[in-house]
Amino acid sequence: MREEDEDDDDNEAGPGAGQRLDKWLWYARILKSRTLAAEAVAAGRIRVNRVRVAKPAYAVKPGDVVTVALRGKVHVLRILTTGERRGPPSEARTLYEDVSAAASVDKLTDAGK
Repeated sequence: MREEDEDDDDNEAGPGAGQRLDKWLWYARILKSRTLAAEAVAAGRIRVNRVRVAKPAYAVKPGDVVTVALRGKVHVLRILTTGERRGPPSEARTLYEDVSAAASVDKLTDAGK
């Protein structure tokens, strides 16, 4: 193994490094399949902490902010925890906090003053 390979991408998913972005998007039920999640990441429709991510294997962890641009809408989600499985929608909603909804409410409140 070349020495360069070890330093190629410090953020590749590995033991204890978090969870793959495509897997988290699927577990959180943001996208219907892991393949669609990987394609969205590769197409540049997903950002993590304001930086466009090109690899579906990018490791995310609690506290990261994921911006998803899909179906003409932009959703900003703060990761609360990584998933263990793709459970029901009620379980999926516990993986993240939708901060784009809070921002929309703040704008409406400010506009009404």
